Amino acid sequence: MKKKDFKQAKYKVTHLFKLVLGLLYPLRCPVCDGIVLPFGEKICTECLPKLKLITPPYCMKCGKKVKEGDYYCPDCQRYEHLYVRGRALYDYGSVATCLYRFKYGGRREYGDFLGEEMARYLGPFIRETGAEALIPVPLHRKREKKRGYNQAKVLADALGRYAGLPVYGKYLQRVGRGGPLKYLSPEERQNNLKKAFIIKENDVKLKVVIIVDDIYTTGSTVDAVAHVLLEAGVEKVFFLAVSCGAGV
Repeated sequence: MKKKDFKQAKYKVTHLFKLVLGLLYPLRCPVCDGIVLPFGEKICTECLPKLKLITPPYCMKCGKKVKEGDYYCPDCQRYEHLYVRGRALYDYGSVATCLYRFKYGGRREYGDFLGEEMARYLGPFIRETGAEALIPVPLHRKREKKRGYNQAKVLADALGRYAGLPVYGKYLQRVGRGGPLKYLSPEERQNNLKKAFIIKENDVKLKVVIIVDDIYTTGSTVDAVAHVLLEAGVEKVFFLAVSCGAGV
């Protein structure tokens, strides 16, 4: 069999396998959590408009929505971050339920849709960074074992496929467990995250990377990760997240 014929046959088999798999295990919509309609899509057509993209004007540092004429959100005016710049895809309010099910409800399949949309809409930003790799924010091993997966790693894997970037899912390790950060002040978050991450793959040398996470709030987690990466020799750190809250 010729190489071209082999590739065509492989593509047909793969397509057929995905079709059968989709019939046996239909995808759930990231918005309504029902079976996706029409068949073959990753989100219901009528649900897609419910996800609100973050459009300009947004903070030139973290990407949060800001008032017309503002360049930085109040948080970025008040605190100095270690990363160069970051962007988020959706307003948190429109995707909060989706992310909750994605993290705690076992809806790992949402990751492919979210990663693809990040690559689609944030692709220009990704290319501008000149990043060599994606680094997902790691979970503590006990929490990941309980959850079954790390949602940031699932996102990074999907984003990497669509954006054409390698993912270093074991580059970092989380050694500090701590509690939920959403109930803490910015100062408490920083203290909670001190020495929470370590480099696990010391033999990998990277210069420009993008940290990937599901939610960006105050930037404490991204800064904690960036601190470790910069100490390891990385020169520039950016971040991408599925969502962030309002900066106005």
